[in-house]
Amino acid sequence: MPSGGRSPTHSPTTRPVSAISGFSTAVWTLVTGPAGTVRGSPTAASPSGPRCPDTPKPPPAKPILARACTRPSTAMASININQLPENTLLELFTHVPARELLWNCRPVCSLWRDLIDAVSLWKRKSLRDGFITEHWDQPVADWKIFYFLCSLRRNLLRNPCAEEDMGAWRIDSNGGDRWKVESLPGEHGTNFPDPKVKKYFVTSYGMCLKSQLVDLKAEGYWEELLDTFRPDIVVKDWFAARADCGCAYHLRVQLASADYIVLASFEPPPVIIHQWNDAKWTEVSYTFSDYPPGVRHILFQHGGKDTQFWAGWYGPRVTNSSVVISHTMTRNPGSPTAQPEDEARVAEGFPLFLSFYNLTGHPTLRLLSRPVEGRRSPPSNS
Repeated sequence: MPSGGRSPTHSPTTRPVSAISGFSTAVWTLVTGPAGTVRGSPTAASPSGPRCPDTPKPPPAKPILARACTRPSTAMASININQLPENTLLELFTHVPARELLWNCRPVCSLWRDLIDAVSLWKRKSLRDGFITEHWDQPVADWKIFYFLCSLRRNLLRNPCAEEDMGAWRIDSNGGDRWKVESLPGEHGTNFPDPKVKKYFVTSYGMCLKSQLVDLKAEGYWEELLDTFRPDIVVKDWFAARADCGCAYHLRVQLASADYIVLASFEPPPVIIHQWNDAKWTEVSYTFSDYPPGVRHILFQHGGKDTQFWAGWYGPRVTNSSVVISHTMTRNPGSPTAQPEDEARVAEGFPLFLSFYNLTGHPTLRLLSRPVEGRRSPPSNS
């Protein structure tokens, strides 16, 4: 220690941001990580390396990467972001939203186009967003399409578990004492396999049917994705009967074109459950694969009625319904592409309840059901 009793003071050496790597401030904002470290650069690994001053995040809607590439800063006009190693650029692109990559970044230059089309980029994005694990070993035909399908994957049916009463559902038939929402397990019922499901819809002694019409383009699926790749469409529903009453459960799912022509349909025969059953919940599942191109809508309809004609709500119970666009694409090499006349024959085999319109111009259902002349009261529990 010097004789004055005070230790010498050393001022840290600082350098301007542009001198650290030669990038403009806009580029530096994108390539810096937490606390200002540069992602994918040797500086990031050094705890004593230079730090970037706090800078506001760029607006998410601005294609900053494209602007930085085409308009470098005046002071460093000879430095271009494309001089970064390709691996660093790939890491940058991993953090850019997928649609921004395709619409704003890909047209910038041939280098960016090739990097954005690279399989490794979409593998990285899939891993980063949790769509795959590091040990993923399943074959993927197109990683870019795989990523988009995974990012869009969700249940396209709203209010599937009756948490919003009858909200989001169209009532197509409301016979007997009409639709009702009850809490699990209900009288003479059983608990649902998934404890997160708390409620169900229940039918009456007259036919009760409800439906939802899913607009795929409104849900984010574009025409090329639907027609060229035709991802599998997985439909599921759960139903149960009361233990003390028989019932009939109905399900109908149809894939339709933009003008509501039915291209494919799943309508199994009604499931008849007899009186004095175990009241267990049953799942029904169906996957549409290799369907004709042109699908723009999915209509999901289910319901039923009891077989005892008892006043009240003794018909089938339904809940936890789902329509999901899968990330898988199943193809049958031997099946030719459907022609218009083939589509007409497909439609002939199923009720075209999407081809009838009401006065407002919206698609409506034509339901064929016989009215119930009378009803009987259920036996007393005493």
